[in-house]
Amino acid sequence: MALRRFVFWAFVAFVATAAAIGVLGRRSPDAMSVPAADPAEREISPAELARHASASDCWLAVAGAVYDVTACVAAHPAPRRAFTAWCGKEATGAFEGAGVGSPHGAASRARLTRRRLGKLAL
Repeated sequence: MALRRFVFWAFVAFVATAAAIGVLGRRSPDAMSVPAADPAEREISPAELARHASASDCWLAVAGAVYDVTACVAAHPAPRRAFTAWCGKEATGAFEGAGVGSPHGAASRARLTRRRLGKLAL
């Protein structure tokens, strides 16, 4: 009986861990597609994006759109240095969890959408 209980809780712990790191329910690569652009939407050049590369003025590009995330720097759970390394840059890979971490969830995506400034000019 004790072995059954142990196996059950080990399985529960495995599923919870897998869900937390994103193994279950992985998003497709196009999950962060850019919403349909307003024809009057502002185009932001890579040079202009690069001018906003500090913790006190942080813009970043994700999937072709540019966002002002200055207000998020202090509240973000990642170490500040890890977050600010992407200020002024294209950050789709980091936002999607490439290399380190897991992809951002629906709540983070909704907060990001509210901070949209325009689209990244290519």
